[in-house]
Amino acid sequence: MDLLPIEPLPSWVWYQDMAEFADGITDERAGRSLAGAIQGRGAFRRFKDRLHENYPHLLPAWHAFQSTRAKRRAIEWLADNSFIDHQAAARALADYPHPDLP
Repeated sequence: MDLLPIEPLPSWVWYQDMAEFADGITDERAGRSLAGAIQGRGAFRRFKDRLHENYPHLLPAWHAFQSTRAKRRAIEWLADNSFIDHQAAARALADYPHPDLP
């Protein structure tokens, strides 16, 4: 049996999740604040801190957004590496639609 290594995703992928979350929420002030938090070094820590300290009501939406993105990426990886066929991937992806942002 051949093993296939699972390479970690580059940090820019996770950074893009933060940027898209900040851009997608309807609270423009919170979105601008979170977008500002991810500028420069330490973006991940600042985003997390700002979310927890200033916008705790957005935490469930952020966790749902982040979790759904991770699950969808895993399903796509399985299909891309022929562990599941594309029909099975499409069915699985349907179980994890992109969550609505507040």
